[in-house]
Amino acid sequence: MNDIQTLHAMLYSGDVSSEELTRFYISEIEKSNPVLNSFVYTDFGNALESAKRADKRIKEGKGSMLTGIPFALKDNICTEGVPTTCCSKILSGFRPCYDATAYSKLKAEGAVLLGKTNMDEFAMGSASETSVYGAPLNPVDLSRVAGGSSGGSAAAVRAGLAPYALGSDTGGSVRQPASFCGVVGFKPSYGAVSRYGLIAYGSSLDQIGTLTLTVKDAAFVFDAVRGADGMDMTSSDIEKTPLSGEVGGLRIAVVKEFFEGLGADIKKAVLSAIEEYEKAGAQVGEVSLPSLGDVLPVYYIIACAEASSNLGRYDGIRYGYRAENYSSVDEMIIKTRTEGFGKEVQKRIMLGTYVLSSGYYDAYYKKARILRERVKEEFKKLFGTFDVIMAPTVPQTAFPLGFTERNPIDMYLSDVCTVPANIAGLPAVSVPCGEDAEGLPVGLQIIGDRFKDYPTLSAAHFADLSGITRRKNSVGGGVK
Repeated sequence: MNDIQTLHAMLYSGDVSSEELTRFYISEIEKSNPVLNSFVYTDFGNALESAKRADKRIKEGKGSMLTGIPFALKDNICTEGVPTTCCSKILSGFRPCYDATAYSKLKAEGAVLLGKTNMDEFAMGSASETSVYGAPLNPVDLSRVAGGSSGGSAAAVRAGLAPYALGSDTGGSVRQPASFCGVVGFKPSYGAVSRYGLIAYGSSLDQIGTLTLTVKDAAFVFDAVRGADGMDMTSSDIEKTPLSGEVGGLRIAVVKEFFEGLGADIKKAVLSAIEEYEKAGAQVGEVSLPSLGDVLPVYYIIACAEASSNLGRYDGIRYGYRAENYSSVDEMIIKTRTEGFGKEVQKRIMLGTYVLSSGYYDAYYKKARILRERVKEEFKKLFGTFDVIMAPTVPQTAFPLGFTERNPIDMYLSDVCTVPANIAGLPAVSVPCGEDAEGLPVGLQIIGDRFKDYPTLSAAHFADLSGITRRKNSVGGGVK
């Protein structure tokens, strides 16, 4: 496996061309994807054409850090003329007529798109098992899930099928699969990256994020895609600061609620990683955030309510799948949505419609919005004293295949450590910090204050520099 910085050096030294690099990753995908199922769409012809253009830019001295380097996109990020289905039957055959802003920025850098990656249907799930294409497998252990909803992106990066990938994070959908697969998953602050062209699940929670091999790579990709966008009025510019990796004097909060109900292996790995920070001069303090007990119900009420609104556009009339054999428009819409949406998506739409209904709006949705503000205030107060929070990314390691269908409540509970950052719009990064007794990766989550994305990444960079993020080999490899 090779990181972006290494590949960039190889390209600019002439050791390899972008076309050769792209052909290598194509061969890796052809070899491993039939097993891993991490890509759901590829267009190698266009990838090679993009690589040739990138080689020309590099020779002319007009390249950047990402020029000529292949990458993968989650299947809910729009690509003009390229299938974007959210891994749902209801969007089968859909080819957007425009590019997402994040993708257009990568194209402008001369990056090379290899294809679209597998995911939970409409990003609803924690294992990517709700995908109409079937689940992607975890390269560390093929009997385990890759996580969700950005499971295909995480699996592709860990297996060496792409140097980096974009995903989306609504309640942990970048960080959780990063933890399960043993890679770096970064969710920027809400608004730091434009959501234009990201097919919506929960609009006030969704954020495009990165899956990479190193924290420095996450910063390279974030540099390229961040910034205000006139097509997304929630987007903002943020101040860029260097990644020093210095942690002397860093004030770390250990929130005791994050450590409740943890497995012994996970708790040991996370606390051992925090001890390394303390040995390097960081100051660690234990605190309590009582409102964290409310975050899961608040998250699922708000996310499902917004999903109910966002997914109302899929009716078989304008685009995507349309059912057959109907006698009226109403019947056509009902049959289309019944056949086109999977069970998990239907469940969340119905829950969202329920909490927004006139009889229950005040009891559920309005109360969830009030509690959300309380969570934000508690975080704001905490960051007046501390620089970052350190916690487990997920309370457990990768689920066995089929676990989420057998244990749906446990699937929802697994989001308990990741959803607070989405509720409050905070930047958060998951870095590998060890393995459990079965050799499955464990993730350390580092959460920063709103729009303090670079300081948060800088704190995480220490994990790479100190060796905390060392990982074992898996399926796939890297450029030889």
